[in-house]
Amino acid sequence: MRIALVANPRSGTAPDPDGLERRLGADGALIGVTPIDKLNPEGGALDAGAVANAARALCDDGAPDRIVVAGGDGSVGLCGRLAEELDIPLAVLAVGTANDFARAHGLPLDLDEACALAREPSPATRRADLAEVGSRPFVNAASAGLSVIAAREASPHKKRLGPLAYAVGALKAGVSASPLRCRVVCDGDERYAGKTWQVVVGVTGAFGGGSEIGVASKQDGQLDVAVVPAGSRLGLVRRAYGMRAGKLTKQDDVTHARGAIVELELEGQPQFNVDGELCGCKPARFVQRPAGFELIVP
Repeated sequence: MRIALVANPRSGTAPDPDGLERRLGADGALIGVTPIDKLNPEGGALDAGAVANAARALCDDGAPDRIVVAGGDGSVGLCGRLAEELDIPLAVLAVGTANDFARAHGLPLDLDEACALAREPSPATRRADLAEVGSRPFVNAASAGLSVIAAREASPHKKRLGPLAYAVGALKAGVSASPLRCRVVCDGDERYAGKTWQVVVGVTGAFGGGSEIGVASKQDGQLDVAVVPAGSRLGLVRRAYGMRAGKLTKQDDVTHARGAIVELELEGQPQFNVDGELCGCKPARFVQRPAGFELIVP
């Protein structure tokens, strides 16, 4: 068996790639190691040509039978797109800060268990949804508003606090953020227009170290949108509880919509938090890729 290992050394708990290579090759598999920066040097969106180049780079040591990604949720999105391109399964070594994708899919968080699953000769697999904003792939959620400020404030604390850094960031965001004017269109129909604290477009719906919007399915081919309307800062406590409990969309005044194509119009040029990575998304057009990718699961 030939394994293409994609390593992101900047991920929260990323181990030494040489050690991962030894673990994955323990049963005799041939391991080709590719730094993630080689696949996406600009660290941004991937057009069709960039995807083809990255896929060829993974085949430098011979066509792999599977991809194994060692990184956070942003790395999973890129490698999911490449697994789709090469039509081979993807295994995830969850070594990011929050590892929301692994939690949402019930993947092992222990590194030894994850490596054993990744090198399993005949593993179980299932399809996992994959979405894009522009040509940037993502697997969990993309959001604008409070979550962007929270992610920015959490960043300096990730190494020390791990997932708790997101709670620190959320507290700071609740004090300093201002609502955005937003319009949401799903499959051509306007579903919301007004001011919002936060708008989230979800695949699994998980984001921010264990928070989730609720209702989002991992394999239904639809994107879920949750819009938190502007209101008092004190009311943000209820929003935070709803996200931690996975019941945000159950709150009466939260708009929930679904579609294969979601378009957002936001005042100014706000940043988005896309699977934990802050970036600009213009136009903010979110598309569900119809087939997704094959994921190795326990």
